[in-house]
Amino acid sequence: MSAVRSSYFAAAIVFLSAALLSGCSGTSSSSGANAGAQAGAARTDPGSFSTAPDGATGDWTSQARDYANSRYSALDQINTSNVGRLRIAWTFSDGALYGHEGAPLVTAGTMYTVSPFPNRAFALDLTKPGGPIKWVYDPKPSPMAIGKACCDPVLRGWAIGDAKLIYNLLDDHVVAVDLKTGKELWRTTMADVSHGVTMTMSAFVAGGKVFVGNSGGELGVSGWIAALDLQSGKELWRAYSTGSDHGVKIGPRFKPLYPQYRGTDLGLKTWPAGMAIHGTGAVWGFISYDPTLNLIYYGTSNPGPRVPAQRPGDNLWTSAVFARDATTGEAVWAYQFTPHDQWDYDGVNEMMLLDLTIGGRLRHTLVHFDRNTYAYVLDRATGEVLKADNFAPQNWSLGFDWKTKRPIVNPAKTPKVGEKVEHICPPDIGQKDWEPPSFSPRTGLIYVGIFNICMDLTNHKVSYIAGTPYDGMEMTRHSVDGKDGDWGALIAWDPVAGKVAWRIPEKFMVMSGTIATAGDLAFYGTTDGWFKAIDARSGKLLWKQKLSSGVIGQPITYLGPDGRQYVAVASGIGGAAMVQSGRPGLPARGSTLYIFSIDGKDVAETTSPAAGGK
Repeated sequence: MSAVRSSYFAAAIVFLSAALLSGCSGTSSSSGANAGAQAGAARTDPGSFSTAPDGATGDWTSQARDYANSRYSALDQINTSNVGRLRIAWTFSDGALYGHEGAPLVTAGTMYTVSPFPNRAFALDLTKPGGPIKWVYDPKPSPMAIGKACCDPVLRGWAIGDAKLIYNLLDDHVVAVDLKTGKELWRTTMADVSHGVTMTMSAFVAGGKVFVGNSGGELGVSGWIAALDLQSGKELWRAYSTGSDHGVKIGPRFKPLYPQYRGTDLGLKTWPAGMAIHGTGAVWGFISYDPTLNLIYYGTSNPGPRVPAQRPGDNLWTSAVFARDATTGEAVWAYQFTPHDQWDYDGVNEMMLLDLTIGGRLRHTLVHFDRNTYAYVLDRATGEVLKADNFAPQNWSLGFDWKTKRPIVNPAKTPKVGEKVEHICPPDIGQKDWEPPSFSPRTGLIYVGIFNICMDLTNHKVSYIAGTPYDGMEMTRHSVDGKDGDWGALIAWDPVAGKVAWRIPEKFMVMSGTIATAGDLAFYGTTDGWFKAIDARSGKLLWKQKLSSGVIGQPITYLGPDGRQYVAVASGIGGAAMVQSGRPGLPARGSTLYIFSIDGKDVAETTSPAAGGK
């Protein structure tokens, strides 16, 4: 599912406070201020390819900055010693009052940003004061798409490749725009929005290809990922998440380690007859890429309908991760995070490609924080499960079965048709939704925005009608304590130890992405409108700035044409963050991009020697 319901789900999803209910287990709040410093940077690094495509430059040309999805920058002009002098340099408004979830991109002295619907693209000239507009591209997508988008007409990002700006339109087109002129170079139709398919994910560029996927998990779409030719926009291959092996592109190269994934046409046989075609498995999260293995990694969404009683079986390949050959699309391995997903625990969250020392051995891993509240560490060549640790409160599972490599379902928290089941943790959006974390090789820690919420759930049987909700979940969300406790936090996670190093409580869900820098800083935003910088080792708050709206987007940092380091983030609350139990304090919707720089004397004079200096 996408992160938030639209108006036609409003009656089914009312956010309320509830009486105190017990039964959640989870991580401890902190293990000490120095835990991050002791995490061991020497034993924890992004993959050796992680600097691609930006290398050592100060550009930021993809949502995650690198193929590994680390969101780490080697820039250190802004650091722990001078971040307190960070000030707003200039701002820009795109005028679109929907959720702003994407990150601006920077290359060759120009910043590129794209609005949520109507998906207008802007090029801003960084060589001139205030970043004036160089050009605007208006693709004019169909307004019908707004009514089909379950979760606010958002766009989670865009990409740069081959002198092109490439991104998805909500109405199921992919466009490529000339970076210099803003002229449309190609536009490819991917689906028919009238059938309930939308596209909200960030396009991903690697190896001369553009990789895109679909949204629409609440409308019974058939989930897919596709590769387009970067030069022409021609579709090269498409792989579905459910259905026959032919459609899923499972063949001789598919070598699953675990027996539950061996057999023919499991994308059909693990479903009731005729249901796989509307079984969802939409692909709306982030993609990562290992050029050494030539594999892309991505997750699939919840099965449909969300009423589990109507679809007995494991429902492969939903709520899962695929590793595919980037050239041919052939599946190489897959792993299902939540078999027979009964709670809407999409598996679409990012796959971070990190080299970690696990059990005394350096492993090339994939790290994934799933909605089901397990932090997984997998071998990215084979799909072997190396670790599965809870990173936040949960009670849907009684633990992880290392024999079957599956979570053990708590029968007391399984949904029932026509019967209310109370205090299921986490709720449908998990204790972490799509918001991407970052990793610092200097601290060995991952910085993750999380939630602290549960739900009361009642299921109702539904029938499939094309282009309409295929849903059946009626829920209310509340804080873990059942009262009015904190709804979120920012945690530093040690992926080797499998535990929280430290935790910063937040009143509201943290739906901002994070970045980490060589200045030993981590940046993130809050849904009540604060943008913050913290010490990446201790979690100490070093700086904060109140913005005009909530932050649910992804910050970046870059070197401007003047050789100075800047930090940028979009404000504009929307999506799941809009309603949090009716709690006061959330700002109005907004549409402002903020750019920050160090105020006062030249930053080179205050660059921290510990951060590497300049």
